Amino acid sequence: MTNGEVALLGIRHHGPGSARAVAAALAQWQPDAVLIEGPAEAEAVVHLAAEKDLVPPVALLAHAVDDPAKAAFWPYAEFSPEWVAIRHAVDHDLPVRFIDLPAGYGFAPFTDADDHAVDGAGPDELPADPLALLAEAAGHDDPERWWEDVVEHRAPGADALAPFAAVAEAMGALRAEGLGESRRDQLREAHMRQQIRAARRAGHRRIAVVCGAFHVPALETMPTVAHDRALLAGLPKKVRVDITWIPWTHRRLSQATGYGAGVQSPGWYHHLFTAAGDPVPRWLTRAAELLRAEDHPVSSAHVIEAVRLAETLAVLRGRPLAGLTETLDAVRAVLCEGSDVALELVRERLVVGDALGEVPDAAPAVPLQRDLARLQRSLRLKPAAAPRDLDLDLRKDTDAARSRLLHRLRLLGVEWGVPARSSVNSTGTFRESWRLCWQPEFAVRIAEAAQWGTTVEEAAVNKAVGTARAAVELAELTGLVETCLLAGLSGALPAVMRVLADCAALDTDVAHLAGALPALVRALRYGDVRGTERGALAGAAAGLAERVCVGLPPACVGLDAESAAAMRARIDEVHGAIALLDPAASGTGTGTDTGTDTGGLADRWAAALRSLARREPTAGPATGAPGLLRGRAVRLLLDDGRLDSEEAGRRLRLVLSVANAPADAAGWVEGFLTGGGALLLHDPRLLALLDEWLGGVSGEVFTDVLPLLRRTFAGLEAGVRTTIGGRVAAGPLGAAPAAPEAVGELDPDRADAAVPVLAVLLGVGPKIPRQRAGRNT
Repeated sequence: MTNGEVALLGIRHHGPGSARAVAAALAQWQPDAVLIEGPAEAEAVVHLAAEKDLVPPVALLAHAVDDPAKAAFWPYAEFSPEWVAIRHAVDHDLPVRFIDLPAGYGFAPFTDADDHAVDGAGPDELPADPLALLAEAAGHDDPERWWEDVVEHRAPGADALAPFAAVAEAMGALRAEGLGESRRDQLREAHMRQQIRAARRAGHRRIAVVCGAFHVPALETMPTVAHDRALLAGLPKKVRVDITWIPWTHRRLSQATGYGAGVQSPGWYHHLFTAAGDPVPRWLTRAAELLRAEDHPVSSAHVIEAVRLAETLAVLRGRPLAGLTETLDAVRAVLCEGSDVALELVRERLVVGDALGEVPDAAPAVPLQRDLARLQRSLRLKPAAAPRDLDLDLRKDTDAARSRLLHRLRLLGVEWGVPARSSVNSTGTFRESWRLCWQPEFAVRIAEAAQWGTTVEEAAVNKAVGTARAAVELAELTGLVETCLLAGLSGALPAVMRVLADCAALDTDVAHLAGALPALVRALRYGDVRGTERGALAGAAAGLAERVCVGLPPACVGLDAESAAAMRARIDEVHGAIALLDPAASGTGTGTDTGTDTGGLADRWAAALRSLARREPTAGPATGAPGLLRGRAVRLLLDDGRLDSEEAGRRLRLVLSVANAPADAAGWVEGFLTGGGALLLHDPRLLALLDEWLGGVSGEVFTDVLPLLRRTFAGLEAGVRTTIGGRVAAGPLGAAPAAPEAVGELDPDRADAAVPVLAVLLGVGPKIPRQRAGRNT
């Protein structure tokens, strides 16, 4: 609506109907200045909207200079009314002013008298949703559908300012009831009124103000200047702020992301704003194209019927145009044939979408961000909002550099890439697989990480050293060493290794030592491909392994069930790590050449496992190692060939004797069978012993041990479980397997007749000439 020299255009953030209405109102009003609800600091970067490389969705990012973690975003999509106003002003060479409170006030520590924090990034929700109240007054139970019907689906009329007058009247009625009179809104509106006065004093005669519809009544009736100055006098000291443009995504515009002014269907709204003519047929055509690309049988006839159904539903429901609800109902019924799985694909790709904006190089950025952008261009890793998989071959220079970049960013807290399961079947250490997905909030994390350095490598090195000095757990340090090797941070390794050596010397907890060893050994393996120095790592790993071998048996005594399960996992990890350190540990002759003498380490580890296997409880569970760990030790010795099946059977027989507690025996069996139960098939005596013991357990005890046994056999391979069940059902397990029945003697003449045909099929004989079939054949 207009108020003298000022046109107050009350809008809903991110609404295509509001955006079209703003464009029509600006064309009709022809202002000489445009004022927009937004942080005052944005005036320093609004000129970049004229750049072709600034492609929405984008967002204004403001963060405190001294504390980048304090940040706030103001996103704009192509269908945002504010963005339409900015583009109108830039295209017509009009001055643009952002009239909301500066973001620097929002980052300052301040709480008003009503205990509402004045925080630009924090929630200060209205007591009620104005749209919900208006929809309820109009007899609608869905405020989104009501707003679409009255605003988003309607084209501007002859008077482009009339809709804004109607919205202002509705909001005035709500404000008259006291809705939303929070202290923060009063401060913001007072600052907006001051900026309108400043625009008038600057000589502007036709001013357009684009703001949230809720604020229009407060800007329409201007109180005295003294009143507004008195309100703003209580503001805290403004914090120094940096502001820039960053890429945004449609997904981040949705309400599910937590953005207060978000919309549920940004992809749909973008289509409504940009599609020429009737948007429904075009959108359903896009849905059909998407489903066909995913191998769903969708034809043009499906699209025609879906359009008819959507339009019919709109008529039956009394709507001016088929909205998102009717369109999705038609998609589910016709294109997806009732499948909610296929419908969810349409929701994710088209209703929400993964569009990612672009920002020009001229936009302000910290040096770390510029270095990252340079690396992304040189390594051909363009950020994208849609997740994608990336397989790297570390033997190639470019892929190795990509790997180092992704690992360095993870160290800095920028999870652009997350390790994933490889789609390429390979057991070597030269391959890595990543799942890449760029998120807008990474801009804040990069600003936070800028305190560590001006380049990605420098920042990662300094962050690694700082993390090492603050670490308290040995496993955290060894994991950090592994990360430094993966990220190629040779500058950080000496400092991290010094901290690791000091921490390892003081740590006497065998569980901590066992948890730290595997990561250190994995770091040694990566040295083969990445060409890193491994001497210091090998010495530290060998020292940790020696201490684990000495301290493991006594550390396993008296553990409860939960602690025993955690220790069993650590024992398995240490077993694999020692197999890499000392090739003799696995009996295969393959391992990691560490450059350090580890001779005898495998023997000492085997001796530790033997000692653990013999620590049976003599005077109660607290006097020995749990059966889970003793059984696991026997299994590892058996797999490595350091224990024969006869001895393993003897130990199983002793454990399953009536002298031992059934619960301890069940734990022993679980530890023994974990990792594969095929040995029960190869050695029927072990299965017979287990079956005999289980058959002799009393009913009361059987109830106690059943959960352990169910968990044990549930972890076996499906084929192994099936075969074991078949053997148990076939009869006595101790008997030798029956010889196969004779099926008859071989007929040499009939067998010889098939030889030429088999030779042709196998490609080892002459071809048989084809006989031409005659009419009388």
